[in-house]
Amino acid sequence: MIEPYEEILHGEARLRPPPGPRHEEICRRLHERVAASMANVTVAKLLPPREMVALGREMQVRPDLALVTVATNKLFLAAEVVNTEDHSVDTVIKKAIYEDNNLPRLWMVDPRYDNVEVYHGGQFGLMLKDILAVRDTLSEPLLPAFQYVITELFKM
Repeated sequence: MIEPYEEILHGEARLRPPPGPRHEEICRRLHERVAASMANVTVAKLLPPREMVALGREMQVRPDLALVTVATNKLFLAAEVVNTEDHSVDTVIKKAIYEDNNLPRLWMVDPRYDNVEVYHGGQFGLMLKDILAVRDTLSEPLLPAFQYVITELFKM
């Protein structure tokens, strides 16, 4: 298990509890699959898990998975594996922060229900595009080689 980690949300330091083993396994699997799909992707780079991403002086988040553009180093895809011990930070606070910062893509990976909510940014904020579960496949048009069957992501 990892140590607690800190994020700066609305100018306030927030200590997050260490994620559990299932959370970390899901995060590891997702990272491996995204990394493997990026061989021919030159416009984006994958950051290490929970690397600090500044969204301004008052907002420094640590997404479980983050893709940034190479040209601007701006976050364009974040994935949050919901921590069952501290879920409202991911599902409410950070989701609103991502929306306020016009994030193009957000995946809310929820081990509580073994599903993934896929959001796309638009002129009116984040819009829920899909809720994937069981045999559905997580994919991303910006990563043509990426596909992940949901049951494989959550299996233990």
